[in-house]
Amino acid sequence: MLSRKGLIPEDYLLTRLAEDVLQPKFKTKARKARFVAKNGRCNVAHTNIREQGRFLQDVFTTLVDLKWIHTLIIFTMSFLCSWLLFGMVWWLVAFAHGDLYQKGDDFVPCVTDIHSFSSAFLFSIEVQVTIGFGGRMVTEECLSAIIILIVQNIVGLVINAIMLGCIFMKTAQANRRAETLIFSKHAVISVRNDKLCFMVRIGDLRKSMIISATVRMQVVRRTSTPEGELVPLDQIDIHMDNPVGTNGIFLVSPLIICHVIDKSSPLYELSASDLLHEELEVIVVLEGVVETTGITTQARTSYVSEEILWGQRFVPTVSEEDGMYAVDYSKFGNTVKVATPCCSAKKLDEVGGIEQFRLTEGQTRQIRRNVKRPHN
Repeated sequence: MLSRKGLIPEDYLLTRLAEDVLQPKFKTKARKARFVAKNGRCNVAHTNIREQGRFLQDVFTTLVDLKWIHTLIIFTMSFLCSWLLFGMVWWLVAFAHGDLYQKGDDFVPCVTDIHSFSSAFLFSIEVQVTIGFGGRMVTEECLSAIIILIVQNIVGLVINAIMLGCIFMKTAQANRRAETLIFSKHAVISVRNDKLCFMVRIGDLRKSMIISATVRMQVVRRTSTPEGELVPLDQIDIHMDNPVGTNGIFLVSPLIICHVIDKSSPLYELSASDLLHEELEVIVVLEGVVETTGITTQARTSYVSEEILWGQRFVPTVSEEDGMYAVDYSKFGNTVKVATPCCSAKKLDEVGGIEQFRLTEGQTRQIRRNVKRPHN
């Protein structure tokens, strides 16, 4: 049975990466730039792109990817330019037909009440946004005016579809939902089920669930091939042991995602001392479908060697209170020290596993005590 505790403490505080927990600090050293930032942004700059025209072949995606200020400027200018363009066309039609200066009861204009460019511009706005004030309208006198009316309506519908769709997609982008998917600030390495494991904790702050959520991990490090080729960003997938035993996870409460460090793991030969000097980065990617919108979302973070705590374990965050389970997010990233071998998983396998290692360590300690014990 889980221990009964308060639902939320008074010092409840959340950030994008949960709380800022006091952890043992290692001496920092100059290192290479990280591939993925803690907030999930990829630290990659695309330079010397010569074929810029490829972005214009996918105008909609280009508009969605722009900053909000640029999108709003394009949104405003697209309507203003179309109104001005067709306002000029309507003024030319009225000028060519003589609507601007001919009067009389027998004279039928192409567009009624067009006296200047200002009136033509107002009529252009009325046509494109379907506002009818009743003072200006197209007559049967000019076939060209009817054709221009049809063309402007079609152009207006296209502009509305593109720009309004762009605004909707920017407001409904999946990365906004990812802001409430959080990761622990640190990763830990400790013994779990008699195996050395790499673990991180993930959680979802919203009550609306992420459907078909999956978690992937990759190790990014600099490697070289037997042929001497240098791979600056070698991405290596690592197998994960999900809590529910399947590829998908049920992210209702915070879960500890575990990677067993075995022979197929890129961390297999890594010891506690090696971790302090190794330049590696573990990327964690959480993907799923947003329940309310049906849009696929993705949240990312990464852990460099300084952010991986050896010999620590996450503290429980779930407690039972009055027949329901409560999650204390103030403990989301808290860890405690646990007994963990400082050697690599490879050495543990060489000595026969964690149980044999503990037995050997116990015998070694006993021998040392006997040696240090004074003789009478």
